[in-house]
Amino acid sequence: MCGLRKLFFCLSPHHSSRFLTIAYVSTAVSNMALQKEWLAKAEEIADQILRHGKHVLPTIARLCLISTFLEDGIRMWVQWSEQREYMDMSWGCGKFLATVFVLVNLIGQLGGCVMVIGRFRVTIACGVLFFIVVLQTFAYSILWDVQFLFRNLALIGALLLVLAESRVEGKSLFAGVPSLGDNKPKNYLQLTGRVLLAFMFITLLRFEFSFLQAAQDVLGSVLMVLVTIGYKTKLSALILVCLLGGLNFYHNAWWNIPSYKPLRDFLKYDFFQTLSVIGGLLMIVSLGPGGVSMDEHKKKW
Repeated sequence: MCGLRKLFFCLSPHHSSRFLTIAYVSTAVSNMALQKEWLAKAEEIADQILRHGKHVLPTIARLCLISTFLEDGIRMWVQWSEQREYMDMSWGCGKFLATVFVLVNLIGQLGGCVMVIGRFRVTIACGVLFFIVVLQTFAYSILWDVQFLFRNLALIGALLLVLAESRVEGKSLFAGVPSLGDNKPKNYLQLTGRVLLAFMFITLLRFEFSFLQAAQDVLGSVLMVLVTIGYKTKLSALILVCLLGGLNFYHNAWWNIPSYKPLRDFLKYDFFQTLSVIGGLLMIVSLGPGGVSMDEHKKKW
């Protein structure tokens, strides 16, 4: 009998091309099986992490999420005079209205944070914090700055996820029988929250000619798309938390900047806003994608 090499050369061109096609298909199937195996292992590790941290994860998510409001509320207290003068100079609204603006931001943000952490009237608390975000968007002319506008939209998305988490599932008509309702308001809140969170990552994209930056942009974009459509949601959100967390501590290290430099305040603002979006992603990890997602539809197939 011919050896393997002799047999290959003895084959006709037709049989040779068929042999190569079979080899390519076999390799592709093998690679797909390997990828599924690695993906299954990654999901298993993520599930183990979530099982061990399921009791503290919602609290950590809430603390991260309110961090930007808490920091800004404290800033209003510490920089009371500066904030009031800035509003008066920017809008020419007078001392009284400038004082009211600072006071509303101070009480609204700190009060909303306490209510969210204490899980007291969460709907009202999210409404107050939502109002603060919209108020600052117009007051600081963020509406015309795409980067800041996208970050505020992501912040609103995180608030919607807190609101979704606070909603109880629809009750069954009969005791002991699961509800047939799909709790649509909660599902749509989760969907909108996921979509709005994607705006934060858009502001982090940097089109630089370096392999590391390009890999970071591609990986982050793929993960954000997966979170948005709700496919492999918990795993994708968990990886994205790690990625955003690392980038946040690397790029927005405000503690390394002297207090007299304006750059410190800008980096601190970016740091806590990104931390709030990380809180929103952790909320997705804790809650799951909701009913309007590919993960949920896969269960029906």
